[in-house]
Amino acid sequence: MKKIVNVATPAVCAVALVLSVVAFNKTNAATAPAPIVTSAPAPAGQPVDLTYAAEKALPSVVYIKSVQNSKIQTVEYSDPFEEFFSNPFGGFFGQGQGQGNNGRRQRQVQTPKRAAAGSGVIISADGYIVTNNHVVDGADELTVSLNEGSKEYSARVIGADRTTDLALIKIDGKNLPAIQIANSDDVKVGEWVLAVGNPLGLNNTVTAGIISAKARTLGANGVESFIQTDAAINQGNSGGALVNTRGELVGINAMLASPTGSNIGYGFAIPTAIMNKVVDDLKQYGNVQRAMIGIQGSDVKSYVDAKKDEGKEIDLGTMEGIYVAKVVEDGAAEAAGLKEGDVITTIDGKKVKQFGELQGILAKKRPGDKVTITYLRDKKSRTATLTLKNEQGNTKVVKNADTDVLGADFRPVTEAQKKQLEISYGLEVIKVNGGKMKDAGVPKGFIIQRVNDIPMKSFDDLQNAVKEANNSKDQMLVIRGIFPTGKKGGFVVYLQNE
Repeated sequence: MKKIVNVATPAVCAVALVLSVVAFNKTNAATAPAPIVTSAPAPAGQPVDLTYAAEKALPSVVYIKSVQNSKIQTVEYSDPFEEFFSNPFGGFFGQGQGQGNNGRRQRQVQTPKRAAAGSGVIISADGYIVTNNHVVDGADELTVSLNEGSKEYSARVIGADRTTDLALIKIDGKNLPAIQIANSDDVKVGEWVLAVGNPLGLNNTVTAGIISAKARTLGANGVESFIQTDAAINQGNSGGALVNTRGELVGINAMLASPTGSNIGYGFAIPTAIMNKVVDDLKQYGNVQRAMIGIQGSDVKSYVDAKKDEGKEIDLGTMEGIYVAKVVEDGAAEAAGLKEGDVITTIDGKKVKQFGELQGILAKKRPGDKVTITYLRDKKSRTATLTLKNEQGNTKVVKNADTDVLGADFRPVTEAQKKQLEISYGLEVIKVNGGKMKDAGVPKGFIIQRVNDIPMKSFDDLQNAVKEANNSKDQMLVIRGIFPTGKKGGFVVYLQNE
């Protein structure tokens, strides 16, 4: 049975759906113009010459080394002997065993330095590079090596999007060999492609295959409309290029499906049609402006098959389209009059047979864009125009928020505070300058332990919580913690402007 698992670190490389990053210690967009290729496609039955595509693409694909530095972390552990001797009869007389600290103790551990490797694609001559989010996620240092190791650069992250598994990084370079970008919507099943990257430590590797399918969904990312290829993709190919026979980029290699963790013929790439929009958003806004249609649903065929398994016969008037299982309150679909049970068949005149096709179309849109849909209700065709909304239910630009909006300074709690307050982690508010924290009444000295039910063990945890909340519909932080006196308390911080 095929398993579906994501892999981003060397410790879990033998899995099924493998994000192709290889451990370094295991050995591992403005586009530049390209010359016009005048040669006609090879006649049917004739071999395809892929040398031109390889020569064009190889200089644009880079090797990325990601390093997570060693860190000191405080962890809790249980001492069963201490728990027993602190209250040996608790279990017999209904008292909670291990009163006080419940047998829990704390110690500091030093995490090892970790290194991993992946690939990236130069998309502009001034140093912008596209890769996968999972290649750079959590990295303290990023090093980019050009083809054949001719030059090495330090890189910084411009922006990353976990939902599409894409990231944009930048190196300080000039006249770099940027790849030509093609429209992935134009590729066809059966078309020859090359996968270019650095798999298993074998730098500057090219593999060939065909496009096996389009608009695949695997349940690995939030937004998926993958190009499937049988060109060999392995760990380390993540972020590399999928190119056509002209050496033009059509996708960013992202993962493979395998019961063993190595290639068995199923690789998946993020189409350039999605990549271009994500890159533009990261450059312009700092985060992705995601357009929502406001429904939950599935492919019609999947819905009908599921009902058959329940012994129910369903006739929707079609076996192709998107079944609307739920209409989200205050969403674009509700405003346009869609209801549960409707079947969306086209968007802007383009047929949508699979959910991946719907996601692929929406991934290229922004809040405020209008789309015309055709849908069936009681087997009768209708049309509607929808104004797409963001995750917050409006059409405004969602700006990239960070902890600056809180107007406060923070530091991890000291060992003395941990001992005094009997806590193991937290962030102390050491100064309130204004901003959202002041508006919510959060005082200096308050120790934040959880934000939106996520433990706050480091400043990075708080930054991530602010970013996630800013992209949510409510745009608020539910903060729980403890005052210096030991009294527990909480606050609600609203990020949006009234």
